Amino acid sequence: MKKKIADIIRFHRKLSGLTQLELAEMADVGKNLVYEVEKGKLSINFDNLLKILQVLNIDVSFQSPLYESFLKEYPDDADS
Repeated sequence: MKKKIADIIRFHRKLSGLTQLELAEMADVGKNLVYEVEKGKLSINFDNLLKILQVLNIDVSFQSPLYESFLKEYPDDADS
């Protein structure tokens, strides 16, 4: 079973010793946003989610059946 992003963020935040408020301040987002993300809210701004992930040193990667073909066709764009 795939882990939910909410669980991953909460796990990393807690192991980092951060409160929701501290994470929000470091990511320059509202405390309510961190709370909502950790509760699994799906309708959030992607830029704000990326801010939270960056503070927690969580990288985002994509998987698909066509990803290898994509890498061959766009070798310079794959890491952007």
